[in-house]
Amino acid sequence: MTGPTRPTAAPRPSLSLLDGIAMVVGVVVGIGIFKTPSLVAANVGSEAMFIGLWLLGGLITLAGALVYAELAMRHPSAGGEYTFLDRGLGRNVALLFAWARISVVQTGAIAAVAFVFADYAQAVLPLGPYGIAIYAAAVLVATTAVNLRGTVYGKIAQNLLSGLTLAVIVLIVIAAAVMVPVQLPPAAPPAMSSDGLGAAGLAMVFVLLTYGGWNEAAYISADLRGGRRNMLRLLLFGTLAITAIYLLTNLAYLSVLGLDAIRASDAVAADVMRLAAGDTGALLLSIAVCIAALSTLNASIFTGARVYFAIGADLPALRKLGAWDHDGNHPRRAILIQSAVALLLVAFGAMQRDGFQAIVEYTAPAFWLFMLLIGVSYFVLRRRDPQRPLLTWPLYPAVPGLFCAASAYLLYASLMHTGLGALVGIGVLLAGVPLIALAQRNSAMVPAE
Repeated sequence: MTGPTRPTAAPRPSLSLLDGIAMVVGVVVGIGIFKTPSLVAANVGSEAMFIGLWLLGGLITLAGALVYAELAMRHPSAGGEYTFLDRGLGRNVALLFAWARISVVQTGAIAAVAFVFADYAQAVLPLGPYGIAIYAAAVLVATTAVNLRGTVYGKIAQNLLSGLTLAVIVLIVIAAAVMVPVQLPPAAPPAMSSDGLGAAGLAMVFVLLTYGGWNEAAYISADLRGGRRNMLRLLLFGTLAITAIYLLTNLAYLSVLGLDAIRASDAVAADVMRLAAGDTGALLLSIAVCIAALSTLNASIFTGARVYFAIGADLPALRKLGAWDHDGNHPRRAILIQSAVALLLVAFGAMQRDGFQAIVEYTAPAFWLFMLLIGVSYFVLRRRDPQRPLLTWPLYPAVPGLFCAASAYLLYASLMHTGLGALVGIGVLLAGVPLIALAQRNSAMVPAE
């Protein structure tokens, strides 16, 4: 029996190494570094531990990047993680991941970033009681429109926005270098548990949340020029650049404010700029966070829609999802569907007390569950084909093992430290099981083209 064929239109390599690095840096170095350092500082006992956890987060991220590098070089595809899971753990697991990404993970991440943009935009130019919802919906529509223009326009916008985001961080670092360190009123001692390791583990949840997004590079492997060599360079250089940026930024925070003041701050970057340039500096920082959110949104929309191409190609009943627009070199229909789901999640978040927190709780368990399963699929695929490992590991299996262990812990933490949003997300994930079974049954009745 002839299996379903892939659509004839497919991604054309159109991204340079620099374009790809801009995509990864844009996804990761966005809103997190302006929000999470205070939460990390609240759970550590010293400045050395504070910086050490950010360094450890970079090492864990690098371990994950190396795992992804080998997987992406073995299986370059617009489906990214979907392809890894399909070949490692089977079609059913891959389809459940695709459902999770469509309904929970990627669309939830896009909605969360839209809320951060909206919070800061509302502070700059208030639009009344519904301003946050209006801003969140508007920025989603705008960034979707940019990506619908095609890959060329999406990558140009990403390069510009990533450059602006990095320029803001450079300004913060320069402000810290030229200022005489100022200590704000000290905060109360951190409310750490009797188990210091447990408090440090909670801090790592926030650190790795800030590093989140590096895995999106897997979705542009088919768009990247230079093939396997550039994919490895992209993941390594991108991860090292992100780690360096985060270390420098947090050292700047410590230099200007000190650990106690970071704990007490609700907006640590704004406090740094307020000391450097007054209220005007804080206002400019709010605008800068909006720019960072735009960068993250643009890159997430670009990479997120690629999995629809893969699932649409594998299930004939959903083949329309995989339609590739040859003129724009992008999955046009997938981008539209992804943004529609994200808009629904914005509506859900707008009905909650804190839209951003509700969406983060909604996405976290599913995200770390599939990170763990991708780590497992890596070992499965490597064992199946031991004759051609593409990367030589000096500490194998310690490096991929570290990635799996970190993913397992963060899955546990996301279930233990989140609320109703996590239960809703798990419910939506499980709802995909009967939907996938129905789609597979319908696909069996659709003749291959």
